[in-house]
Amino acid sequence: MSHEIRERSAEIPLAPPEQHALISPSRRGFLRRGSAGAVATAVAALGTSELASAQASAPAPAAAAGNLPPNVPEWTRSLGGPTAVPYGTPSKFETKAVRSMYPGLKEPMSAYSTTPLQELDGIITPNGLHYERHHAGVPTIDPAQHRLMIHGLTDKAMIFTMEEIRQFPSISRIYFMECSGNPSFLPPYGKTAAEVAGLVSGASWTGVPLRTVLEHVGLKRSAKWIVAEGADGAAMTRSIPIEKCLDDVLLAYSQNGERLRPEQGYPLRLFVPGFEGNMSIKWLRRLHVTDKPGHTREETAKYTDLMADGRARQFSFVMECKSLITSPSGTHKLTRQGIHEIRGIAWSGRGKITGVDVSIDGGRTWKAAVLDAPVLSKALTSFRAPFEWRGQELMLMSRAMDETGYVQPTIEQLIQARGKFSFYHNNAIQPWKVAASGEVTNGRV
Repeated sequence: MSHEIRERSAEIPLAPPEQHALISPSRRGFLRRGSAGAVATAVAALGTSELASAQASAPAPAAAAGNLPPNVPEWTRSLGGPTAVPYGTPSKFETKAVRSMYPGLKEPMSAYSTTPLQELDGIITPNGLHYERHHAGVPTIDPAQHRLMIHGLTDKAMIFTMEEIRQFPSISRIYFMECSGNPSFLPPYGKTAAEVAGLVSGASWTGVPLRTVLEHVGLKRSAKWIVAEGADGAAMTRSIPIEKCLDDVLLAYSQNGERLRPEQGYPLRLFVPGFEGNMSIKWLRRLHVTDKPGHTREETAKYTDLMADGRARQFSFVMECKSLITSPSGTHKLTRQGIHEIRGIAWSGRGKITGVDVSIDGGRTWKAAVLDAPVLSKALTSFRAPFEWRGQELMLMSRAMDETGYVQPTIEQLIQARGKFSFYHNNAIQPWKVAASGEVTNGRV
């Protein structure tokens, strides 16, 4: 069915270039090169009276007035804090970049919290802001007492300590992770980018290729699947095809250069690049090599896609090509007229992003955005595109393409292919409405 969507989506024609408020990349480069010099020249030319006039146009709280130009601010006239801090924390003024439980969730043990995408930049999510999804809370595991068992259709059954796992050759790779329910097809629809699609994050994962350990224990010819089990109270269990296990799956023990956080599976998790996030089993304790899938609760009663005819898609592992504008997005506000920039992220479980188109008129016309380097396989990719706002209403949209030729579909195309009863794997285009006042809201509401 996913191939049917790919074929339909690929037929979406790119609108011919038209004169509208989207700015070309070459003009954007000119604006950027000229902005720094222009600002420096303007500030140097301002006298005290001009500075006061400029401050009046953007007033600060009365208590802060003494720290504004031309005064020397208080923090320049005193020593700062000490350097011997055991673990760094964000500035106390950065209060918006926090994870939040999704609105309406009341039970924190089987719940999820979202990454504040609208407050972040780039393709790496800080460890403390990586989204969470738990089925029985976060266990506290002593790594000295944790073991990984591998058994079943192997030449030898083995149990490994964490120290033994870390003694295997390791690699580090940048990948995205996304929950398959990000977002639901059904209302209510979120206000912010985090509420709309905050169950996706990107990180550098370090660990041992699963293939290395499987070669160490040896596989029988009849080995076709691996059933992975976590050590949490839910014993979260998923079946993974052996071909994937021998490809790019990791036994991960570090994230962004430090050991996994407890909520990300400390001390050991499976990481399955490009597949739905619940397959990357946290607190990994057992790998059972079998000749068939386990048909566990999480791949029968859950994580299947109900179709319009009553059948269900099972083992729809891959997270399809997707993009999201993170700025400007819901609850943001444009406060000045002129040149602005659309910024966002795109990703695909099938490989690299090859392009992102953006529209400011609800999809009537499209122009190509610029992809920021690096563009990596199965990783978040940043994109940006300038646009001009003069107080008119806009509808901002983005659509991504990946190296397989797949084009991100509209919600109407997904419903046409799957019906209205699906819950998982919604990778539809997300619109953001900019009002004449500059207020930005979810265009799907």
